[in-house]
Amino acid sequence: MANIDLVDIDLANLNIMDEEEDPMMVLGEDNVVEQIYDLCLVGRVLTDSIVIFSSLKNTLADLWHPLRRVTITALEDKRILFRFYNEIDLNRVLDSLPWFFNRQLIVFHKLVGGEEPNSVPV
Repeated sequence: MANIDLVDIDLANLNIMDEEEDPMMVLGEDNVVEQIYDLCLVGRVLTDSIVIFSSLKNTLADLWHPLRRVTITALEDKRILFRFYNEIDLNRVLDSLPWFFNRQLIVFHKLVGGEEPNSVPV
């Protein structure tokens, strides 16, 4: 019974403040960027014509059929970021090169270290 009284007292003393503290983010060393792009490829379809991104995204995701998932994002200069969530999926795609979309070759670059996806040559 004493425990219930203590809980009631603690709840009665609870205050809700209007001010919030900034969330504290703990980052390790510089390898945070490496972990973000650890299982990523940057690719580009080698064509001067327009590539319908939604069609490419759906087609490749269906063809690759990843165990976990793959996120495909459009970048600048006709580049595409492929983020895998399982090393097996990434290796399966790399081992099955070359890949084509609408009879056009897709070139890939595996991101390593602190490479920025928009600055790698593809």
